[in-house]
Amino acid sequence: MATVKLLSDDELSSEARAVFDDIRKVRQSDFVNNFWRALAHDPKTLRRTWESIKEVMAPGALDPKVKEMLYVAVSIAHGCSYCIHSHTAAARAKGMTEAEYGELLAIVGMAAETNRLVTALGVPVDQAFLADAAD
Repeated sequence: MATVKLLSDDELSSEARAVFDDIRKVRQSDFVNNFWRALAHDPKTLRRTWESIKEVMAPGALDPKVKEMLYVAVSIAHGCSYCIHSHTAAARAKGMTEAEYGELLAIVGMAAETNRLVTALGVPVDQAFLADAAD
C-alpha cells in the first residue's frame, strides 16, 4: 500500500505535469506508472529522478535490454517488488526472452549464494583481481 496518495493527472502541479508530459513523449505512451505518480508530490525530486533515469537508461555502451535486465537483478538484490515487476516488463518489451529471464534469475540466485558464502568465510580478494595488479 502506498505511503502517499498516487496523484491523478488532474491533481498535478504545473511542474509535475511538465515532467509527466516528457515521460509520455519519451516513452511514446499515455501511461504514467505509479512510481512517478507517487513522486509527483515533490516535483523537484520527480524531475531530477526522471532526468537521471533518461540519461542512465538511454542507449549507450550497453544495449537497452541489458540495462533493463541489470535493473531487474539489482531490484531483486534490494528486494524491490515494484521495480522487479516494472523492469521485467520493460526488459520483455525490449526483447528479453523467457530463456534469458531464466538465466538472469539463475545468475542472481548464484551470485546471492556465493556472495554470502564469501562474506561468511571472509575470503580475501585475490591480488590478480585488483585493478592495480595489471600494472
